[in-house]
Amino acid sequence: VVLFDGKTINGLRGYKQSNFPYKSWIIIDGALKSVPEYGIDLISEDIYENFELELEWKVEEGGNSGVFYFATEKSDEIWHTAPEMQVLDNMFHNDGKKSKTSAGAVYDLIEPSIDTVKPAGQFNKVVITAKNNHIEHWLNGKKILEYIYQSDAMWDLVEKSKFKDMPYFARATKGAIGLQGDHGEVWYKNIRIRKL
Repeated sequence: VVLFDGKTINGLRGYKQSNFPYKSWIIIDGALKSVPEYGIDLISEDIYENFELELEWKVEEGGNSGVFYFATEKSDEIWHTAPEMQVLDNMFHNDGKKSKTSAGAVYDLIEPSIDTVKPAGQFNKVVITAKNNHIEHWLNGKKILEYIYQSDAMWDLVEKSKFKDMPYFARATKGAIGLQGDHGEVWYKNIRIRKL
C-alpha cells in the first residue's frame, strides 16, 4: 500500500482527527513536509501487526521527528502509546549526544548498533519490519537494531525510560503507523507499507 507517492496522500489522517491536516503538512517537491507552527502528528487509517514499512526522511540542522508503529489513540499524545524510530539530525540536536535517543534508535529504549545517518538536508532511507513481534530497524541499507517487542527484556528497558508511568505505552499488539509533525520541520517521501 502506498501511503504517499509524492502527489497523493492515501490512508493518512491527523492523530485524533478524522481528516488529513492540510494546514499542518504540505506537499513540496514530491515530499510531505511538516509546517511547525501548525504541528500535528499523522497516523495511518489502517492498523498493522506484521508489516514492512519503507520511507525516506530528511531534517534540517537540529531537526527532530519520529516514525511510530503499533500506535493507538488511547492517549493525548501518540508517543505515549507507541515505540518510535527516532528521526534526527545527530550533529546539531541534543538527542544526538546519547545513542539511545539518536537517529534510528527505538527512542529512549534501544540504541542503534551503528550510526548510518546522513547529514541534515539529505534523505535517509528507512525500513522497519515487524514479524511475530520480531522488530528490525534498517537505516540507509544497514540493519541497525533488532528486538523482541513486548519481551521481558523490552519491559525492563521501559522501566528505566521516560515511558515507565505511561499505561498505554507499547501495549497494543497491532496498531497504526505514525509520523511526528509537532517537533519541527521534517520531510517524508516514498511512504509504503505491506502486510507480511
